[in-house]
Amino acid sequence: MTVLQSLASYYERMAARGEAEPPAFSREKISFAVVIDSTGEPAAVMDLRDSSGRRSVPILRDVPASQKRTVAIVANFLWDKTAYSLGVTAGEGKRTAQEHQAFCRLHDALLVDERDEGLLALSRFLKNWVPERFNAPPFIPQMLDTNVVFRLDGDVDERGQPRFIHERPAVLPLIEARSGEGETGFCLITGNRGPIARLHPAIKGVDGAQTAGARLVSFNKDAFVSYGRTQGANAPTGQAAAARYGAALSRLLDRSSRNRIRIGDATVAFWADASAARDEPAAAAAEAFLASLLGGVERRQDYDAQQAAKLREALEPLAQGLPTRVGMDALYPETRIHILGLSPNEARLSVRFWLTENLGELASNLAAHERDCRVEPLPRQWGAGPSINRLLVKTTAAQEKWDNIPPLLAGEVSRAVLGGSHYPRTLLSNAIMRLRAGDDSRVGWHAAAIRAVLMRSDGGGGAPVSLDKQETNAAYRLGRMFAVLEEAQERALGRGVNATIRDRYFGAASATPARVFPLLLRGVQNHLGKLRKEEPRAATVIEIKLGEVMEGLTSELPRSLRLEDQGRFAIGYYHQRSARFAKKDGAPDEQGD
Repeated sequence: MTVLQSLASYYERMAARGEAEPPAFSREKISFAVVIDSTGEPAAVMDLRDSSGRRSVPILRDVPASQKRTVAIVANFLWDKTAYSLGVTAGEGKRTAQEHQAFCRLHDALLVDERDEGLLALSRFLKNWVPERFNAPPFIPQMLDTNVVFRLDGDVDERGQPRFIHERPAVLPLIEARSGEGETGFCLITGNRGPIARLHPAIKGVDGAQTAGARLVSFNKDAFVSYGRTQGANAPTGQAAAARYGAALSRLLDRSSRNRIRIGDATVAFWADASAARDEPAAAAAEAFLASLLGGVERRQDYDAQQAAKLREALEPLAQGLPTRVGMDALYPETRIHILGLSPNEARLSVRFWLTENLGELASNLAAHERDCRVEPLPRQWGAGPSINRLLVKTTAAQEKWDNIPPLLAGEVSRAVLGGSHYPRTLLSNAIMRLRAGDDSRVGWHAAAIRAVLMRSDGGGGAPVSLDKQETNAAYRLGRMFAVLEEAQERALGRGVNATIRDRYFGAASATPARVFPLLLRGVQNHLGKLRKEEPRAATVIEIKLGEVMEGLTSELPRSLRLEDQGRFAIGYYHQRSARFAKKDGAPDEQGD
C-alpha cells in the first residue's frame, strides 16, 4: 500500500470517529464570525477564539477548502482573512482593495441565482459593504488580519448550536460543484474515473514548512512535467481522494495529535491500518502504544520509570509474535503500522522515510535496537530503550541542541531503528567527532551509539556490553589503558587539574596510539611515584590494572586505528572508567570516590 492509499484509508477511520472534515473542506484557524441579518446589515461579531489560556487563540473549524495563493490574488469561498472578506488590514494594504474585490466577484458569480436565506443575506452584505464601516461597532480592532466566517442572525442547527452560513444545507452543493470542476481521468489511488485534482492539498503541521501548508505532491516547473501535462495531471489523483489523504495527514500532524513526533528535522506521523487489525480498538491501542514508546521521551529530560518498565514488558511478547496487554488495551502483533517522516523543502515536503511494518516486527526491531545499543552501566534517561531523538542529540548534536542534529543522519538512523537495517556509518563517525570536539566520553551515550553501529556492521565483530577483561582487541584494551592512566592522574593530582589527559589527549590517543601512549606512559610514572608516597595501596592497585591491560597488547602499538577501532577505544574507556565506581556488595569500589 502506498503512502497516499494508506492515508486515504485512514481518513475513513477518522470519519467514523467524527474527526475528519468532509471532502472539499479544510480545517482552518477561525477567530471571528460576522453576524448579519436578512437584509445584509451587520448585527454583531462573535468571538470564536479559545480564551482558556493566557491569551485568546483561534480555533480550528471545517470551512470550504482553502485556495493556494502565493503572489496571486485568490479568494476563499464563504470565509477568509479580513483583507479579503472585509477589505481591511493592519498593514499598508497595497493590494487590500484588489483582494476584497476578488472576494466580492467570487461570491457575485456563485450566488447570483441562489434563493437560500443565508446566502442571500451574505450577497446583500457584500454589495452594501464599504471598508470604512469597520471603524464602527460591532467591529473590533482585534479582528484585523484574522480569518472570519459569516452567520445569519438567529440561525441554529438541529442541536440548537449557532450555525454559520458555510454550514447551511444549501451551501454543500455549491462547494461540491466547485470541487468537481476540471479534467477527468483515472485516479491512481482508487482506480475510479472522475475529476482529477489540479492542485494537491497543502499539508500543515510539518515543522519548518510554510505556515500556510506545503504540498506532498506538486508539479510547477517544466522539468517535472511529462508529455505536456501540467500540475496534477502528471500524477492523476481524484479530487475526493486528494481531499481525503490531505485531511488525514494534516490531522495526524496537528500539534495536539498523539500520532506525531519530531525526529531531527523530520516531523513523523504514524498510524495503524484497521483493516489489518482485529478491530478499530486494536488499531487505536497500537497507536497509543507507539505514541508512548516513540514520543514519550522526545524532549523531556525525565521519564516515568514505572511506565518505561511496562513498555519494556510489552515489547518482549510482541517481538515474539504473541499478543499482550498494556493496561486495558490489547495489542496484537499482526496490526499493520505505517510510519511517515517528512521534512520541509521550500514549498514542498520531502519524504525522509516511509516504513510499513507489523506491530510485532516493529517491536522486534525496537527490542533489537535496545540490545545493540546496550552498554553497562546504562546511560541516564535510558527509559524503555534509547529513543532515537535522545541517542542523536547526545551523540551527534553540538552543545546537545536539538536543532544541531544532522538532518540526513536523523532519517537514516530512524530507518535503521524502525526497519531493523544497518545503522549508518555516519552515526559512528559523528559520535567519534563529537568526542574529539570535547563531548564527555563518560556519559555512555556515545558508547551506546558506537556499539550499535559495530553490532550491525558486516564482519565488524561487535563490542562487549560491559567490561570484558578477556577481550583481546587492541583498540578496546588501549581504551581501558587510557582510563587507568586517567585514574592515576586523578588520584595523584586530584580533580582540580585544569586539563586532564582526557581533555588533552583522548582524540589523539584513539586515532594514533603509537604517537601518544609513550608520552602518557612516561607521565604516569610521575603520578605513581607521588602516589607511592601518599597512597601506596592505590598506587599498587593502579599498577596491577596497568599490568593486566598491557598483558594483552603487543610491544608495538598501532600507528593508527581505523574508525571502527576508534569506536572500540571509546567503549573500552567507558567500561574501564565506569568499573571504578561500580558498587560491590552494596559498598563503593575501592577505587571509587
